[in-house]
Amino acid sequence: MSVLGPPLFTMALGASLSAPSLRAQGPRVDQALPGVDLTGLTAAQKVTVQKLLGERDCSCGCGMKVAECRVKDPGCGFSKGLAKVIVDSIRSGKDEKEALAAADASNFAHPPQSDGRLLSDAVNIRTEGSPVLGSAMSPIKLVEFSDFQCPYCILATPEVQRILKAYPAQVSLVFKEYPLDTHSQAALAAAAALAAHRQGKFWEMHDALFALKGRLSREAIFAVAAKIGLDMKKFQADLSSPEVQKMMVQDIQDGDNAGVNGTPTLFVNGKRYNSNVTLEALKPVLDAELKSPTSAASAATR
Repeated sequence: MSVLGPPLFTMALGASLSAPSLRAQGPRVDQALPGVDLTGLTAAQKVTVQKLLGERDCSCGCGMKVAECRVKDPGCGFSKGLAKVIVDSIRSGKDEKEALAAADASNFAHPPQSDGRLLSDAVNIRTEGSPVLGSAMSPIKLVEFSDFQCPYCILATPEVQRILKAYPAQVSLVFKEYPLDTHSQAALAAAAALAAHRQGKFWEMHDALFALKGRLSREAIFAVAAKIGLDMKKFQADLSSPEVQKMMVQDIQDGDNAGVNGTPTLFVNGKRYNSNVTLEALKPVLDAELKSPTSAASAATR
């Protein structure tokens, strides 16, 4: 995924490393792996990471190793999460056995269980500083992880708006960026939305970006920014600023930690919603949640 210039979350593995090819285990040591940040690793640690990513099975059920899955399916949240755990472990000085143990103990070791429930068990999701629509006192908080270039997110957006209109006092929405590696302009659009957020116009940018229906060229995004009245000099500076990049990375990490592996993913009071994002499908879920004593108590303490 790329915002401006080189890929933001992709680091090449150093073509000068003198290591075996490991072709049977996945990509070569000098091949970039989407979403794998090797910053701070020594040459020897990079070789170790390549070995582990080439040997460890991806847990998404694709039948590939982690390294191969990162290349062939860069949108996979499981290979991305496992790779990060392994890289972080090696970076911190752990050996191969300890790094694999950390991966096995992580949230990415097993795919979500398909138990037929509309709502999974609740997880904690950081929402501080994220754009919000609706009252802070609403008994139901929806958290949406979304991608401005994702066709399913584009279809879901008017449905989410219908939900908010149907439950104006009962439901609020927190929006979290989760641009997928497979969408070339998604990260740029996410950065644009966050840059607009810094000028208090996130939702105007949100609506305008989705209205483009995936046609997210740099020129189109800048035209939208000007149309909604942003300070263009500040917008351009914020677009590639460390602050905006940090906000985007944090959202993606929050999604990874919550088990997000695609978009749109919706959480209802921290519980992952596992069905179609439509008002008709969500209405019985929301109505049941409104009757929950836990929801009422949570709203009363905010």
